[in-house]
Parts: sequence; structure tokens; C-alpha cells
Amino acid sequence: MRRLAAGLAAAALGATVVATAASPALADDPGLDPDVAGGHTSLKLDVNPEPAWRGKPLTIEGKLSVECDEDYISGFVSVHHADYCKKQETWHRLAYKRVVILFQANGSGRWEHVETVRTSGKGYFGLRVPARESGTWRAVFEGSRHLEPSEGTDWVKVIGRH
Repeated sequence: MRRLAAGLAAAALGATVVATAASPALADDPGLDPDVAGGHTSLKLDVNPEPAWRGKPLTIEGKLSVECDEDYISGFVSVHHADYCKKQETWHRLAYKRVVILFQANGSGRWEHVETVRTSGKGYFGLRVPARESGTWRAVFEGSRHLEPSEGTDWVKVIGRH
């Protein structure tokens, strides 16, 4: 309901609201056009330092962007959180989106939830956590009604005593 009100407000301002689907489940919605895909997103992740000393802080940083292509931007503009592309822009950073940070230790088959963060107004996110063991860090953007999901990973070796 909130999106409908926001869409009506955007239409009143002369903007066109994004009307795309991000997943097959949403494509089944009779109110959506099944031939139009959601905005293609990219999530970059970098965990530093590499290698890391056990007990010392790791910095987890990343950037979430949407591709400025015909399916998402040309004729479809969401005015929320400045999610639009400027002229000559190939990718636009996505502001205030939720990103889930996960960790999987070497030899473990299980992902552990570390934190859920939001991107800044410029599409960046970051946090600091203590280095405990070697493994893979994963950042996941679960997508939304108008944006495809994406993820990024980074493996970090942790050295030092227990």
C-alpha cells in the first residue's frame, strides 16, 4: 500500500514509476507485465586486511549498484532514494537498501548470519568485525519488487594463534 501511495505521489510529480518484476513469483502477478525484467543489480564486496591477524578487526565494505539499461531506467524511473541514472552513467549506486552479511568458516557447510546493514545514501555499506578464523564472507542483496537479487563474496585467511 505504501508503494502504491509513493507511486501515485511520483506520478503527480510527473515521474514514471518503475513497473517491473524481479522474480518468477512476481511475474505471476496479473498486475505486472511478465515480459519486463527487474533492474539488474551488482554487489561488490571487499574484506580487508588479507591476510588478517586473529582477534584484529576486519573491515567489510561494499557497493550496491543497478545497471542503467532500457529495462530499468529508460522510461521507468523511481524517485525514491535517488534511484535514477544520470546521462552517460552505466551503473547507478542504490541508496538505503538492506544487505545481509554472512560468514562460512573453512570446512563448514553452514553460513552464519553476521549482520544486516543498509547502504548509505551513495550506495556504500561497511562494518568492522573481529577476525576469528579463515573463511568466506558473503554479502547478499535479496532484491525487491523492482530489483534483481545479487551477492558478492570474498575469502580471507586468518593467521595467528587461537
